[in-house]
Amino acid sequence: MRSEEDLAKKKCVPCEVGGFPLSEESLPKFLAQIPGWSLEKGKLTRTFRFKSFSQAMEFVNVVAAIAEEEGHHPSFFILYNKVILSLYTYAVRGLSENDFIMAVKIGMAVKEGKEEKKS
Repeated sequence: MRSEEDLAKKKCVPCEVGGFPLSEESLPKFLAQIPGWSLEKGKLTRTFRFKSFSQAMEFVNVVAAIAEEEGHHPSFFILYNKVILSLYTYAVRGLSENDFIMAVKIGMAVKEGKEEKKS
């Protein structure tokens, strides 16, 4: 089984249209590596809450930078101080390892942001 650290070291790779999504059997192993995320309607989702709209938008910009670097882009839903992220690989019509790589990297960015605010 891969660990969160292993996924964090990986880079998203372009998926070809017509490729295959991860199997249903493998999803629990991947989900175990991304605390706070859940499967909803076949997509990875997670809700992040902030003290203000501006903090929510700062977070969106951090995630956007990660997405650009990885070439794998989540869907964003912004509701004032709440950001809902959804990950899905449209090229394979399901979840790919890229979705889990992104989830881990987003989680790491959240942890780093919390650590910075404490100091």
